[in-house]
Amino acid sequence: MFTLAHLSDPHLPMPQARLGELLNKRVTGYFNWWRNRVRLHQPQVLGAIVADLKASAPDHIALTGDLVNVSLAAEFRLAGRWLEALGLPTDVTLIPGNHDVYVATAWPASLGLWGAYMASDGAPPSKGFDVFPIVRRRGPLALVGLSSGVPKPPFFATGTLGTAQLERAERLLAELGRAGLVRVVLIHHPPLTTEKHFKRLTDAAQFQAMIRRVGCEIVLHGHNHRSEVARIVGPAGPVPVVGVASASATANSKYGRARYHLLRFEERGSAWTIQVEMRALRGDGAGCEPDGTMSFHIARPFAMVA
Repeated sequence: MFTLAHLSDPHLPMPQARLGELLNKRVTGYFNWWRNRVRLHQPQVLGAIVADLKASAPDHIALTGDLVNVSLAAEFRLAGRWLEALGLPTDVTLIPGNHDVYVATAWPASLGLWGAYMASDGAPPSKGFDVFPIVRRRGPLALVGLSSGVPKPPFFATGTLGTAQLERAERLLAELGRAGLVRVVLIHHPPLTTEKHFKRLTDAAQFQAMIRRVGCEIVLHGHNHRSEVARIVGPAGPVPVVGVASASATANSKYGRARYHLLRFEERGSAWTIQVEMRALRGDGAGCEPDGTMSFHIARPFAMVA
């Protein structure tokens, strides 16, 4: 059995900004944070989630973005220190969210500070935004990390993968399927065509077409701040698409209390069983408790089926 922990959207506390840093899209997000979101994303909540996650001792951690809020330079530095406390780069796989690419930034002073967590196996810390997709093999899993984070106009939280990234991802997923690995796709935006216009993945239809051709075993995402499940069509049957709630959300958040998921992958004959245990912040805020399970019975990667 292999256990993967999935958390997302920690939205770490935001430092004060200088006026000159707000002369762009940041201004709306900055004031929205201090007016509303600062009360909904609390560091003590995130601390309880992380403590419970570490006590669960998963084999690996997947983090699907939105560590920061408006992509301030100070935010990236603070998030880098938080990542180091979460785990080693070999034990944590990270992909960015839309808030991590809120505005155009220079790689070395922004996502580059987290580069070791976004590097494929055997590769040095990533050196540019074009590093995606990344691939990390852990046990029977192949984690395929995509980036849907692209700077967008004010009031839009959409994401885009782009043709080049989709084409590379398709080749990788086909190769990993032929190798018989359990392909876990990590993406920040849910790759569904039913999402709200201003929050959607703009090329969700193209992503789904790719999955119809080459398949994967499960897709994990964040962005919506909800624990939720959907399915998209794959060549060997429906592919589960599982979203996780924000890891720092207070109980009075409009999306509900903070959660993370523990995914247990177990081989059973010619198939895999994936059990997803939802772990949620307790009502008293002191630790976490079980909050339901989901189970999926997944055939071996389609290219390996006789």
